[in-house]
Order: sequence, then C-alpha cells, then structure tokens
Amino acid sequence: MQRLMDVEDLANYLKLQKQTIYNWLNQNKITGMKVGGVWRFDKRDIDKWLRSQRGQPKKAEGIK
Repeated sequence: MQRLMDVEDLANYLKLQKQTIYNWLNQNKITGMKVGGVWRFDKRDIDKWLRSQRGQPKKAEGIK
C-alpha cells in the first residue's frame, strides 16, 4: 500500500465515513498535511496512532 493516503483512502482503511476523518482533524485527534489543497496522511503515522489507542477505554459522557 502507498505510504500517503488522502481522506477517502484513510476513511476506507479505517472503515469510517469521510466526515469522521474531517471531524477528527478539526478535533486534533489525528494529524495530516495539506498537499496541493488536499489532505494527506502518512500511513505509518496513522498506524502508530492506532497502536497508541489500544487499551484506552472511553469515559462515558458526564461520568468522572
């Protein structure tokens, strides 16, 4: 697989909607770079981010 992915490639890779990728960018959950006005993502960075998310349960809203 290629190393750089666009939003559609990343959405397919993660089996998510493209809007989720844009939301995560806006929330600074993932990072990317704009090349020629198009978001690009390094697959190695995404894979590293995925590994860092293991074992981190989400807290329910309103529970402290």
